[in-house]
Amino acid sequence: MKKFLKWLLPAFVLVTTVLLFRFVFFVGYVPTESMEPTIHKGSYILGGRIFGELKVGDIIVFEHEGKQLVKRIAAVGGDVVEHKGDVLIVPDGKIYVLGDNKDNSADSKSWAVPFIENDDIIATVVGIG
Repeated sequence: MKKFLKWLLPAFVLVTTVLLFRFVFFVGYVPTESMEPTIHKGSYILGGRIFGELKVGDIIVFEHEGKQLVKRIAAVGGDVVEHKGDVLIVPDGKIYVLGDNKDNSADSKSWAVPFIENDDIIATVVGIG
């Protein structure tokens, strides 16, 4: 019985930590300069997987064409954006994203389909290290 109790607390801590990082937190690495000067190449980020209403200015992690990217929300559903010379309205349930480094960021302004589905968002960035 004592052996069981000796392993119970470490096992509980391990399981709790795994669950927190699977469902609540996100830790990521930023390999490019696309978010400079806000987030430097080589920085680590901490994100929250549970988030409320998305707002313009939020920095998010999302899935796009099989990659996880970090960008800033520039427009949300119902907002008007200029994209490659056209004026577009962001559809409900989608967002338009831009990197802070305008000269070196593959983002909505350069994609053929400029909108990201809200369902593709993995986390909102809450810390940079």
